[in-house]
Amino acid sequence: MKKIDLNCDMGESYGAWKMGADAGVMPYISSANIACGFHAGDPATIRKTVRLAVDAGVAVGAHPSLPDLMGFGRRAMRISPQDMYDLVVYQAGAVEAFARAAGAKLHHVKCHGALYNMAATDDGLSEAMARAVKDLGGEVKLYALSNSLMMKVAKAKNISVYGEVFADRGYSDDGTLAPRDKPGGMIEDAQQSVKQALGMIEGGYVTSLAGKRVEVAADTLCLHGDQPGAVAFAQALRKAFAEKGISIAAP
Repeated sequence: MKKIDLNCDMGESYGAWKMGADAGVMPYISSANIACGFHAGDPATIRKTVRLAVDAGVAVGAHPSLPDLMGFGRRAMRISPQDMYDLVVYQAGAVEAFARAAGAKLHHVKCHGALYNMAATDDGLSEAMARAVKDLGGEVKLYALSNSLMMKVAKAKNISVYGEVFADRGYSDDGTLAPRDKPGGMIEDAQQSVKQALGMIEGGYVTSLAGKRVEVAADTLCLHGDQPGAVAFAQALRKAFAEKGISIAAP
């Protein structure tokens, strides 16, 4: 039986501003990537989202970002490897503290937005990211873009790293995510999302926007909590996985 982790970016509300359908999506996923306050989220939101995850039996993960509330962490910044290390350890530490207070542990780290994409292709940032996760403790796992440089660096350092694929994003020919504002960059049809997810899990490939078949290693599948209709997407994925005999569990 094939197994997949279904993860979701969550806790991205901030103050009076609400984003995502966290409570609606939580019952359908196996791990949650919780915003740490740099692109979204705040202490109360972290606490509430951790509680939702713990009550649902969902693994608690940190979702660190560049310090960019205005741009939702999606604007690239020039940072050093030491900056990368400090950003990850600082933000993951906040989620880890709330997890511990809720009687749980920090399960994994997955970077957000521009920081995720930068770490996937840069040697220095990949090394710093891997070192940060290692220093957070031997049980903490890393979610990284499937078959990326980040994944290769983490494996070389004997870090528990899991290749991430995306159910609701289009891909470029090199296996990176297509820009969100590019036609096809965001998949808004649930059945198209299911088809892409099954191709990655069962076939080990994804078809790029240009029509190229790109190999992927699908260990964990991301569904974005801020995607319109996120609950319907989650339900459609769970239904398809059940029909195909694919089990869902955090690694």
